[in-house]
Amino acid sequence: MNTATQKSMELPGLEEHPNADVVIFDGNCNFCRGQVERLARWDRGGRLAFVSLHDPLVAQRYPDLTHDQLMEQMYLVDQSGQRYGGAAAFRYLSRKLPRLWLLAPLMHLPFTLPLWQWCYRQVAKRRYKIAGKQDCDGNACEVHFK
Repeated sequence: MNTATQKSMELPGLEEHPNADVVIFDGNCNFCRGQVERLARWDRGGRLAFVSLHDPLVAQRYPDLTHDQLMEQMYLVDQSGQRYGGAAAFRYLSRKLPRLWLLAPLMHLPFTLPLWQWCYRQVAKRRYKIAGKQDCDGNACEVHFK
């Protein structure tokens, strides 16, 4: 067990914040886990709930999001049910969390979302190489080591 795994904090889920926006992330990825732990610390108002894509609850509540889609990028589902993936999710969060407000003007420049999505995909593809993973069920993680 590595140091990042040992220091993991308990993330607030849907039980703690039933009316919050839901962040769906790769709970087996140390990089992803670290980022959502940071978001949880910055979310002083309880506006976010966090669920690992590997939790069976995700398939029940969000059957339109496939496992492959969820492995490619983080998703945020807002209170109205709108889905935001990857950089669009981060862009949404830049309006919700005061710690990210400084990035909001840059993230919302017209016509820049494709650039942010490309940047997000480059990091997401390499996330296991950047920080490792906790557990993996074989085939599900092969996509990240091609």
